[in-house]
Order: sequence, then C-alpha cells, then structure tokens
Amino acid sequence: MTQIIRAPKRPGSYRDRLTYAPSGLREAISIAWHSVFPPDLHEAARIPVARGGLPPVAAGETAVTWVGHATYLIRTGGLAILTDPVWSRRIPGVRARLTPPGIAWEDLPPVDAVVISHDHYDHLDWPTVRRLPRGTPMLVPAGLGRWFTGRGFTEVIELDWWESATVGGVSFEFVPAHHWSRRGLFDFCKTLWGGWVIDGSVYFAGDTGYGERLAQIGDRHPGLDLALMPIGAYQPPWAMEPAHVNPPQAVRAFLDVGARRMATMHWGTFVLSGEPLLRPLEWTREQWAAHGLPRERLWDLAVGESRSFTS
Repeated sequence: MTQIIRAPKRPGSYRDRLTYAPSGLREAISIAWHSVFPPDLHEAARIPVARGGLPPVAAGETAVTWVGHATYLIRTGGLAILTDPVWSRRIPGVRARLTPPGIAWEDLPPVDAVVISHDHYDHLDWPTVRRLPRGTPMLVPAGLGRWFTGRGFTEVIELDWWESATVGGVSFEFVPAHHWSRRGLFDFCKTLWGGWVIDGSVYFAGDTGYGERLAQIGDRHPGLDLALMPIGAYQPPWAMEPAHVNPPQAVRAFLDVGARRMATMHWGTFVLSGEPLLRPLEWTREQWAAHGLPRERLWDLAVGESRSFTS
C-alpha cells in the first residue's frame, strides 16, 4: 500500500525557490559548445567500467549500482529503485554517451519505484521511461505529475519539498536542491527540482549547486548512511557553478548532509561541460584526502560497480 504525506499544493511557478539568477541560457550555450568542441575524448577509454552483473543482496542490506550519469539502481527493503533513469545512447543537444550503461536493461530486476529529481533531459529521459511498465510507481517533483499521467503512468506520486511517501514499506522524502527546471521554451521553473532521501538512509542529490539547503537536509535526516553526490558538469564556472557543485563543493555538501559515505555520480557519461573527462574523479579524491576523510568511505564507483552496506 502506498501512503503519502502531503503539504498544501502550490500553484504554477516555482521561481521563488531559486537561490540565484538562473544560468539556463548560459548553461545551454556551454553544453552546446562543448558538445561540438569537447575536452580530450581520448580520456574516455580511461573512465572505469566494470559491468560484472548484480551481486545478491542479503536481508537488511542496501546495495547501490552506478548505471551512469545520475542513474543508480538502489536495492533496499526488498525494492529495486531507479534514480533518474537514462539508458539512451544520446540525449538532445549532447554527444553520444562516453560509457555504456552499467547494467543492460534486460538484466535489471523488476523495478519497484523510480525517483526523478527534475525535468532536464539528462535526468528525465522519455526513451528510457517509456520502457517501464505503466503501473511502476513514479515519484516526481511538484508540477511534473501531469507529464507522467499524460503518458499513461497510473501510480504517480507528486511531492513538494519535505513531503514524503511510502512505497512497499520504503519511505521516500523529496528534499530541496539549488537548481532550476525547464524542458521546453515556455515552462521555465513550472515544475520543482530537488533530491530524495530514501528509507531515511540514502540521499540522492540529483543536480544541485552548493548552498544552505544541504545542511537543512542533514539537520532533518541525521545519520544518513550514503550520499549519492554529483561531481561533474562544473566548467566553466560562469555557466555551471550556480546549479552544479564542483568536487570541493561536493565534498563540503557531503559533510553538510552528514552522511557516513559518499558515492560519486554525474560524470563520465555525457559531455556537458569543459573540464577534462577524468578531472572530476581526480579532484574529488584529492579533496577527500585534503579533508582527512577515511578512504573507504568514498565510493568512487566504476560504471556498473556495486557496493553494499548494512545500517
């Protein structure tokens, strides 16, 4: 049974949730430029890929597998959950993906729930979403539910920040982020953006810049086990920084939310920005060491790699 805890719905626009002058046009120009004139693509061969299949998950264990970009398979509480699923080789306006999905679609277990962070094409990919059974529970930001119901999905759970739902005994809370939304010409910030706290244990950041909302998540959810944190798409700063953390900011964000471990994402899949392809991973490792954090708590996974923990 699905249970939903809702605050009163807000109409229309979410522009008042912005914490900066959004750089959507500058970001789009930057993405288009770096798609035509990318950083050295020879480095793509060095992006770690380990498609070794899915290990079993023991009772009481949570396992995460990095599929690529912001897509993780999370297996917890008997459920298989996808975050921002993108299996497409291409998304609009961007070069073909650098690395294959870490799990072949046909090797996925039955998907029990999907969480969407926001409506940008690299996080909400219709060619992937349409492959899901229409009865799959879709947990989506406020304002985005109609997009899914109009495409035939029958269990769409639309939440505002700090609202929560329970699917199959696992809790999902939609939490704030420093970002923005737009999918077309006339829908700027008509839908919300954010991250998800799953089962009170896993924080999926989606896309976010650095700011005070990250510490608010940590205050509300002390004792998180794992933060799935973006580390790429930050160069050049004048276009990307307000809406995307760079590696030093990602590590600070991890410390703000107070999780025990951090797993990296949002790098090594699509060319969205100008940093060298391997630099997000290298810089994150450097920052982790500079903070004196235990190396085993940084899960810098290869595409397709899985890790697990017991709370």
